[in-house]
Amino acid sequence: MHELGLYSIIRKKYTWHPKQQKIEERENIIDRDFSTKTINQKWATDITYIHTLRDGWLYLSSILDLHTKKIISWDLGLNMTNELVLKTINRAVDKYKPSNLIIHTDLGSQYTSDDYNQRLTELHIRHSYSRKGCPYDNAPMESFHASLKKECVYPVPVFEDYETVAAVLFEYVHAFYNRKRIHSSLGYQTPLQVEIATLTSQMAA
Repeated sequence: MHELGLYSIIRKKYTWHPKQQKIEERENIIDRDFSTKTINQKWATDITYIHTLRDGWLYLSSILDLHTKKIISWDLGLNMTNELVLKTINRAVDKYKPSNLIIHTDLGSQYTSDDYNQRLTELHIRHSYSRKGCPYDNAPMESFHASLKKECVYPVPVFEDYETVAAVLFEYVHAFYNRKRIHSSLGYQTPLQVEIATLTSQMAA
């Protein structure tokens, strides 16, 4: 690398602090069955971290439809709060108006909070949880975050601030990931193509 004039980019890593309180296991309804028959049947959601020079760590809350692999709602916050995940779910529900829906999350405090679960009860959404320390239980969201980091975040040496990250994420999610990025699990179609085909089929029926 030295002979070729190549230099590695060192990124500040998020330091995870384990919680002292015991985490209560909750029902895993999906239990790694990510198969679906239509849209708005099973959603997955999670939070990931993106570092900026001015604003420190930012928190991206996203919801993915397991049928289309489309990111149907996302929000970027300066703090990892209950309000952030509530904002994300409310936006998704307002747009897609699901019925008989299951949403899958990890056991993070935002998702186990009374506020979040009360809102899911009001919306008649069943809540499925990953087992403690088992990322494979939420593999589709983990896969999205891996793609996001490799294709959108890591190629940028430094993000300046919140506004910069928000603009980059908007372009990645809406212009590339949902509209142009093909998935082998979707028969090499894009999430938007699958969504349109599903809605067209429902209207024809």
